This record gives sequence, C-alpha cells and structure tokens, in this order.
Amino acid sequence: MIETRRVGGLRRSALTAVALGALLIVPGSGPLGAREPDDGGVKIGRKSYLAKLVSAEKIEKTASLQFDAMTRQAFQKRVLAEDNDPQLARLKRIFNDLKPHTTKFNERATSWDWDVQLIKSPQINAFCMPGGKIAFFTGILDKLKLTDDEVAMIMGHEMGHALWEHARERTAKTNITNIGSRVVGGLLFGQAGEVIGAAGASLAVLKFSRSDETEADLIGLELAARAGFDPRAGITLWQKMSAASKGAPPQWMSTHPAGATRIQTIEKNLPDVLPLYEKAKSRKG
Repeated sequence: MIETRRVGGLRRSALTAVALGALLIVPGSGPLGAREPDDGGVKIGRKSYLAKLVSAEKIEKTASLQFDAMTRQAFQKRVLAEDNDPQLARLKRIFNDLKPHTTKFNERATSWDWDVQLIKSPQINAFCMPGGKIAFFTGILDKLKLTDDEVAMIMGHEMGHALWEHARERTAKTNITNIGSRVVGGLLFGQAGEVIGAAGASLAVLKFSRSDETEADLIGLELAARAGFDPRAGITLWQKMSAASKGAPPQWMSTHPAGATRIQTIEKNLPDVLPLYEKAKSRKG
C-alpha cells in the first residue's frame, strides 16, 4: 500500500504519478535515437534522461569522498602504489593517451579531477567512479598478463561508465522504485542530496545493466582506438577473462558479465573503430 500525504493540497501519490508520467513520455530517452557519428566511431544510444533527476555535481562529490577514503585506507595498510611504481606509471601513461578523447562522450569531463591509483591486491578488479576516479588492482595486471592494448580496453570501458553517467542513472532508477518514500519526495522537490548517501554507498562496485555494459564496451572500444591502442585487444581480453572465470569468478567479473556475446559485440563494431586506430597509429609514427 502506498502511503499518501497531502503536500500543498495534492496527494504525494498523485505528484509521483505526474513525475513518472512526465519521464515516460520524454522523446528520445534511453537507447532509442542513436548519436550521429562525426568522423566515425561507434554508434551508441543517447544518455538516459532519468540521470537528470540526480545532481551530477553531488554524485561526483560523493564519489570523490569515497575514493579518497578508500585510497587513504589503502595507504595506511601500505597497499597503495607509490608515485614511482612502474605499474602505476604505465597506467597513467595509458590514461593520458585516452583522456583527450573523453569529451566526445561527456563535455563535463574536462572539469573532472581525474585520478588514477593502483592498489596492491591479488583481486582481478578495476573501476572508474563518477568524476573520473580510477583504480586498478595489481591482480588484474599480473594474473591476466595484460598488454597495453588490453589495459586500454579495460580502462576505456570503466571510463565509459563514468562518461555515460551510468551510476547517476542507476541512482535515479533506484530512487524511482521507492515510490511514496521520502526519497522520491526529495527528488520531486529538488533535494537530490538526500539520496546520494544511500544509493551511492558503493559507487565503486555498482552492478550495471546489460545495456550499460554494452555502452561502456563501445565507448571503451572507441577511446582505445582513438588513442592508438588496438581495439582487437578487446577480443583477447575477454578470452583471458573467460579463462580466469573458471572456478571462482574474479571480482571484476561479478559486475561485468562476460561471454561470447561481448566478443561478438566487439567484432561487430571493429569496422567502425579500426580506421580510427590506423589513423592514430600513423600519427604516433
């Protein structure tokens, strides 16, 4: 039973229905209406309009606080790689190649305080939180023996989640399911800050939808290609991940469902990004 309370002469349930109805009739929302390609690249659906219900600045601030707390704890436990660590330097070099191409997918990325950290842990894991907070675990580098191209595919994929604001969209969807609660009431009256704490409690380990994962795969594919990394490495990467998933699945796999379909998606979209890769490779000389 939905609790109804009068707010300004209207029942809360009625306000909720109006808000949900407005969301449902927004034209071009969700995966419908592909982005127009410019100089080539992948074709991906528009960002969900649901994300607009949550403040980007607030969720990015929450992510920054969580990331700082995590890295501080890693430092105290002496598992945070130092600045002169060669593996961390490698990650930052790859990131610096990817970063210039992020604005195609999110213009706000230019104002993000990007950060790349390496945690010494055997876990096969990596993530990028809202606002560009990236962490890799040494396990994913060492156990999978990743090439630079494969690292770029993972990093690009994770950056894709942040650039396409999947966590922001996920938070909005979580809030909408709580119809009649004060969370929805807070959203309707602009108090988005109330919901970030609950929905953002685990921004580093969100489980995204199948369509979110496909979008991140495609964005990562293009970022890597434009930066001069071979996008075909996505195939060998997922072959390695599938082999590593036998027995106990790696942590990274728990939030990134793998399978032949992901490889098929990459293969299907290679014709869109290989020309970008060849062009970038020729510039590198």
